[in-house]
Amino acid sequence: MQLWLEKIASPVGDMLIAWDDQERLRVLDFSDYEPRMKELLRLQYDDCEVGSGVAPRSIAEPIARYFAGEITAIDAISVFTGGTEFQKSVWAALRGIPAGTTLSYGALAQRLGCPKAVRAVGGANGANPIGIVVPCHRVIGANGTLTGYGGGLHRKKWLLAHEGVHLAAPDLFADA
Repeated sequence: MQLWLEKIASPVGDMLIAWDDQERLRVLDFSDYEPRMKELLRLQYDDCEVGSGVAPRSIAEPIARYFAGEITAIDAISVFTGGTEFQKSVWAALRGIPAGTTLSYGALAQRLGCPKAVRAVGGANGANPIGIVVPCHRVIGANGTLTGYGGGLHRKKWLLAHEGVHLAAPDLFADA
């Protein structure tokens, strides 16, 4: 399988995006986490070749509009992932969390009909290869605090603020 990769600038750091020949976004990660991105590609697509390219307008333009303040623009981007069926169900559920809102890991597990699978939901969330567009940053702790984010908590905080989220609980990572 052939994927194409481009580095693009964003207000929260350079990002790497990869897409397939059908213009489906396969990866969006921050360039300072490139080794993790390559490992996710290896785990999901063992027969993957990656070449350099210029992102199709169907992907690049909605991402640019998102960062310009049109936070729902990314909803129209077509995505495709590998992963297990459970991971895919979690990632699909993430896309159902509206911009400007958050959900706890427990609430996400409940939505999936697996209320006791909170840790598994967290694991799938952490293995999400398509950050921002598959909005794992919208998942927070049950007490309303920021929890782990593959791109760094400072980015999660920025993304949520960009989307208009005001965390009700004290932010334990205010200096992150």
